[in-house]
Amino acid sequence: MKYDSLADLVVQAEKQNVPLCRLILKDQAESTETDETVLFENMKRSLTVMRESVETGLDSQKRSASGLTGGDAFKMNEAVKANKNICGKIFGNAMVKALAVSQTNACMGRIVAAPTAGSCGILPAALLTISEDRNIPDDDVVMSLFTASAVGLVIANKASIAGAEGGCQAECGAASAMAASALVELCGGTPKQSEHACAIALKNILGLVCDPVAGLVEIPCIKRNAMGVANAFVAAELALAGVESAIPADEVIYAMKKIGEAMSPALKETAEGGLAATPTGKKLCEKVFGHS
Repeated sequence: MKYDSLADLVVQAEKQNVPLCRLILKDQAESTETDETVLFENMKRSLTVMRESVETGLDSQKRSASGLTGGDAFKMNEAVKANKNICGKIFGNAMVKALAVSQTNACMGRIVAAPTAGSCGILPAALLTISEDRNIPDDDVVMSLFTASAVGLVIANKASIAGAEGGCQAECGAASAMAASALVELCGGTPKQSEHACAIALKNILGLVCDPVAGLVEIPCIKRNAMGVANAFVAAELALAGVESAIPADEVIYAMKKIGEAMSPALKETAEGGLAATPTGKKLCEKVFGHS
């Protein structure tokens, strides 16, 4: 398969009457001449790393090397445990995990870049949260990662997953779309509903610039991961309820590519614009590096 059209993948899955994850695993096994069991076990190890990165990021004492960030996942977790968060357990727990994994990344800990380090908290937060809430077996969660990976491949091939090329819409947008599609599948949705969830999630983040303060993947990246997983749940919820995207996913992905091309270079991971260029952003940069 070419992995340049989500609609084509959905058509093939429907023809074979299999979920997207089964289609992708079979294709990857054939194209790489690797046994499906080997690919599954490799993906299972990724899930293990994702789970470990959540635990690492919950440490209240951990701070990034720059000293700019740390402790947010712990604070959010305390609020959720005390029933003080206003969005309920699932939303709260998902935000906790997204913050935790992103903080682990900022502390140079081990994470799964899915699809990038800057957006590494979104996919694990979505899948681990729903699996805990619904007691979904790990094997099913591992399979959903194949669906997420296919969505990521299509976005990478058709547009970009790099903030330096397409802005944060390409990083957090891709991660959120991957998570939304996988969530739909894990919750019993159809391949077509996964496609709609991808489109809805990506549409909601179109135009998001990449403006890391001091050029570090911390501010605003960590909190944008919490936003990204919330967006994934919104998109999946809508798709599972039968809400459809008026614009097909492949067209949304192409629109994202064109928006990225139209963006100023200052808004594409150069730390020259957006939040990085605010007075406080410059002061934080000077605090870390001695110059703005």
